[in-house]
Amino acid sequence: MACEWRGPRHDFQRALVERNPGWIHLDAADAPDGDADLDQQDFASFDVPPCPYCGGIVKPDVVFFGENVPRERVAAAMAACSSADAMLVVGSSLMVYSGYRFAHTAAQAGKPVAAVTLGRTRADALLALKVDEPCEQALGFLLAPAAPDTAARVVTAPAA
Repeated sequence: MACEWRGPRHDFQRALVERNPGWIHLDAADAPDGDADLDQQDFASFDVPPCPYCGGIVKPDVVFFGENVPRERVAAAMAACSSADAMLVVGSSLMVYSGYRFAHTAAQAGKPVAAVTLGRTRADALLALKVDEPCEQALGFLLAPAAPDTAARVVTAPAA
């Protein structure tokens, strides 16, 4: 975090395993936000590797809740949104403004916005199409070998 060092995720994972071998086979339940549910664990002995460059704290190169998205990343996403014909949202409720703003921008520009996600989204009123199914079920066909006689999926647009 201090020096902005970046390294491959698998190398950092290997260092985590080497320093914490007792955690390798931990049976952790998936939490709704994608994290692991580890409420009953004592983390006092967990050893996080320091930054190999400065010895400081290493953080994943992601934006956590409450943090600001880097300005350059927002500009690049807005440019991509501007040049796109449509937007597909996969697996997000868009409840946080940092994601919602792109769907809002696309809709304001008259571009269709579709979503594949479970439950309500902040952008429901903007959607031209919503598939309310788990992403892996709704989009699993993308990984399967294509069959020439495969029928197209029929989905309906949300009521206006």
